[in-house]
Amino acid sequence: MIFLVLIYLAFISLGLPDSILGSAWPVMHTELGVKLASAGFVSMTVSLGTIVSSMFSHRVIIRFGTGKITVVSVAMTAFALLGFYFSKSFVFLIILAVPLGLGAGAVDAGLNEFVAENYKAKHMNWLHCFWGVGAMLGPVIMSAMLKWDFGWRSGYLAISIVQFVLLALLIFSLPMWKKKERPKTVQLQQQKTGLFESLKVKGAAFAMFTFFFYTTIEASVGLWGASYLVNAKNYAPENAAGWISLFFLGITLGRAISGFVSIKLSNEMMIRIGIIMLVFGLVIMALPLPSYFALIAIVIVGLGLAPIFPSMLHQTPIYFGEKHSQAATGLQMAFAYTGSTFMPPILGQLLSRTAFSIMPYVLLIFAVGLFVFTTILTRKNFGNITAKE
Repeated sequence: MIFLVLIYLAFISLGLPDSILGSAWPVMHTELGVKLASAGFVSMTVSLGTIVSSMFSHRVIIRFGTGKITVVSVAMTAFALLGFYFSKSFVFLIILAVPLGLGAGAVDAGLNEFVAENYKAKHMNWLHCFWGVGAMLGPVIMSAMLKWDFGWRSGYLAISIVQFVLLALLIFSLPMWKKKERPKTVQLQQQKTGLFESLKVKGAAFAMFTFFFYTTIEASVGLWGASYLVNAKNYAPENAAGWISLFFLGITLGRAISGFVSIKLSNEMMIRIGIIMLVFGLVIMALPLPSYFALIAIVIVGLGLAPIFPSMLHQTPIYFGEKHSQAATGLQMAFAYTGSTFMPPILGQLLSRTAFSIMPYVLLIFAVGLFVFTTILTRKNFGNITAKE
């Protein structure tokens, strides 16, 4: 139980840095003397680092073990965040974004695969619930530091201190990781499989693109949801910025609830229910209803998205088998980060040239794709994929 709590804490630390750049940037960019839009270069560098480390995580994890890689990765993020505190130039931020992204990707892929292999579906849902806790706490910490006139640097310092505390706990827990690692024979068998060998498994492409579709929807609502409320539903900008937090609250609470529901329902049933709720929420957003229905819809979309990602990850060892699961998890995370990195900016360009009112319709296309591909995965029947976890 203590070991599982430690894994949950690691995922809180993964979520903490994910949302603080946007909170601090309105102050950061003026002090650093760069344009407001320059934040995109930092976030893009982090995302690219995350994609690269996700893709190649299976090799280093097989070689060194999940515990050691988690320790090194958390150390990278902790020192990178500390570097933000000392940074005096925008170029230095770009440099620090590299280890920040590399560390995050390795932790994400490694822990997701570890939990999928060793724990039940409820634990996977709660794992991602704790990521949501971290993602919500990050802006709270940064906001408090700015409100108390300590500055954005103190916000990064506070979060880096949290990371260093976790790093110390992880170092002391290394003997516990060894007891949970795969047998050496399985590791050697996995080491012989190339990075893209998992793509040869029947239906692998469908599994990969479900992650791309999912993160496209989640990241797009997170980035453009407030703009949708302002431009399509006539909310004041200051109010829209607060209301969009309902989306993240819906995801976090939804995953907490999903952990209990998944005790009774299979992963694929959880995915199906989530997609139905997601489509229902997007349809409400698209209909010409009073503006307050948009807020209800955003919560429903968050609740719908909540069980999909953890349940898909927990299916990975079932779909791909133990031999390919580590590499498959890394590739799936790479597809996920590709969707969240590149698709929201593309959607933003589309909406700015047309109208924000079409956003629900565009996202419905990806939701339908998610439904179709997950249905194909079920019918392909990799194995006993309908069994309860």
